[in-house]
Amino acid sequence: MKYPKISGFSDEIAEQADEQFRVLRQLGISFFEPRGIDGKNISALTKEEVLGLKEKMDRYGIKASSIGSPIGKVYLEDPFEGHFEVFQGVVRTAKLLGAEYIRLFSFYHRGGQDWSAKERALVLERLGRMVDYAKGQGVVLLHENEKGIYGDTADRCLDLMRELGCRHFRAVFDPANFVQCGQDTKEAYRKLKGHVAYVHIKDAFLRDGRVVPAGAGDGNVEWLLQSLFADGFRGFLSLEPHLGSFTGLADLELGDQMVGLPEGGEGTFTLAYRALDEILGRTWKE
Repeated sequence: MKYPKISGFSDEIAEQADEQFRVLRQLGISFFEPRGIDGKNISALTKEEVLGLKEKMDRYGIKASSIGSPIGKVYLEDPFEGHFEVFQGVVRTAKLLGAEYIRLFSFYHRGGQDWSAKERALVLERLGRMVDYAKGQGVVLLHENEKGIYGDTADRCLDLMRELGCRHFRAVFDPANFVQCGQDTKEAYRKLKGHVAYVHIKDAFLRDGRVVPAGAGDGNVEWLLQSLFADGFRGFLSLEPHLGSFTGLADLELGDQMVGLPEGGEGTFTLAYRALDEILGRTWKE
């Protein structure tokens, strides 16, 4: 039987939601992780635009697995109140779309590789405020490990989970992002497995950080899925191929691993799905 909870960042297929949903249905995928919608970031949609998106979702039989928000992907040194208002808007969007989960990050800083105790405390304070708000709204915040933010390494992700982890604050595990930070994904999973509620399917080479289809890089994706399933994981596997360029990519990546990618689209997204499906054929048993 096919794994029932496959999702994906379908803005890597096309800008337009109708085209995204057409391809998802063609592949037999019933969920998506909204990020780029009709040329706008999900956090920038008006209420009317969100309701219009929901109407299209219902028409195609597509549901939102998680909101692929940019929350926390800003500098710690920047003013926070405006960003918190954007976060509140994303929570409203999640509720309108029927999404329980919201992906977020733990802030960049201008201090290089090292984080001071003061900076760590500020990260925890700001995330804690968002977690408290999420509790009152009945949504779950999913922290994604991402190169350059506080929670880029497994140890700092674990620090966040130990300090703030609860029903409303869980972890996304992104193997490619760990690879790009020089992390061993097996070691990272062993440290974080009690906190992982969601997985991004993306792989990369350790030597240069280049993103490749699942199973072709150093992310140990097949081992990871085997371990997740053995540990009882039944959550979403969300395709984030990054095998080609797409509208909005420049706003997502601060590094140079994504420079010079060929144009993405239906073909690269389908390639990413087929790679995952092949691995699931060896790892998933109902």
